Amino acid sequence: MTRVRDPARRERILTSAATLIAERGYHPVTMADIGAAAGIVGSGIYRHFESKNAVLGALADRVMERLLAEAAAAVEHAADPAEALAALVAGQIDFVLDERPLLVVYLREQLTLREADRRRSRRMQRQYIERWVDLLVRLRPELTEVAARVAVHAAIGAIQASLHFESGLPRDQLTRRLAEAAHAVLGLPVRPAEWAEPAGLPAQRRGEQPGQ
Repeated sequence: MTRVRDPARRERILTSAATLIAERGYHPVTMADIGAAAGIVGSGIYRHFESKNAVLGALADRVMERLLAEAAAAVEHAADPAEALAALVAGQIDFVLDERPLLVVYLREQLTLREADRRRSRRMQRQYIERWVDLLVRLRPELTEVAARVAVHAAIGAIQASLHFESGLPRDQLTRRLAEAAHAVLGLPVRPAEWAEPAGLPAQRRGEQPGQ
């Protein structure tokens, strides 16, 4: 009889791994540490992941799969390119604020990934960036694709810079400041509604019901 793996247990493993690796770094954390934090004893963790690096690869996949899914939803539900790009900005801000440990691990441990995982991660990164670039070029046709790509990377970098310090601002104020900074880098105006209800994102991303 084939053993069915418990998805909730796998989720606990990934959540615990992200928290521990964000706090301590990849190398000091052991599989035993991750298992203990997830409430899994013995070899149970190996029923889900063959190695610690496989856990890291799954965390990297989680980041880009979520961002790509949200980007696709934002573009699909937006009324125009300006609304779509504003939704991408809002989605990136929410992801940074909601998933700090996960994103810290992703950004810090890229070179620790196995080569195949790193190639897959970079491929998904390019797909995600191109969503932004396509919209920005449509809104600012005077930009070359190279210039638009530089602006997109800079805008995302401005948002992700908030990972490295505690501002002390209430979330709504920090969200507004980050939205203003990202739009300024992109060379686009920002409207108040753009950080309140980003189009096409799931309800939990808008703070209605976390469901986690």
